[in-house]
Amino acid sequence: MKLLIMGPPGAGKGTQAEALVKELRITHISTGDMFRAAIKEGTEMGKKAKEYMDKGELVPDEVVVGMVKDRLSQPDCAGGFLLDGFPRTVPQAEALDETLQSMGIALDGVINIAVPRERLMERLTGRRICRSCGASYHVIFNPPREAGKCNTCGGELYQRSDDNEVAVANRLDVYEAQTQPLIEYYAGQGLLKNINGDQEIKKVLTDVLASLK
Repeated sequence: MKLLIMGPPGAGKGTQAEALVKELRITHISTGDMFRAAIKEGTEMGKKAKEYMDKGELVPDEVVVGMVKDRLSQPDCAGGFLLDGFPRTVPQAEALDETLQSMGIALDGVINIAVPRERLMERLTGRRICRSCGASYHVIFNPPREAGKCNTCGGELYQRSDDNEVAVANRLDVYEAQTQPLIEYYAGQGLLKNINGDQEIKKVLTDVLASLK
């Protein structure tokens, strides 16, 4: 199966991607990992990407698409793949479509893990980290035994600056602005599978697998 997965920060996309590749025995292509590997291996596209990154500039779409094409050409993708983290915009999706077409590849589905915004805020602003040992907690889903104290070492728990309400709201605004048109784009192609991500992790996976049958 050749799939693409999308979802806002806090939707549990990473957890579902990990479970899906095991279940379907396909290759997980995370664009972050792909970038690091291409730069480390010194591929042509990896070198180009590094030039932009070294200058603190965004890597242009054509370079990212080139890296995706290189990655999809590798033997481990022949049996299927799950593309994660790309595309993020409609122009990127159009460029990806052209690339896949040129390679004789057609997507089987686009999974969109949907979670109401207030639940995402709750999930993302509730995280607390131990200053001493780095253990992670959540005020609702994984609270410490004693408020503000780590179960393991007794260290002080704190909220990261990018987990506060203003920062989280901004991340969700950016995602929505970029990705809403993308959801409509894939819905128009009949590929979109909207999955309710506001339920048990196993139930989300069951729903994803059912949508692909």
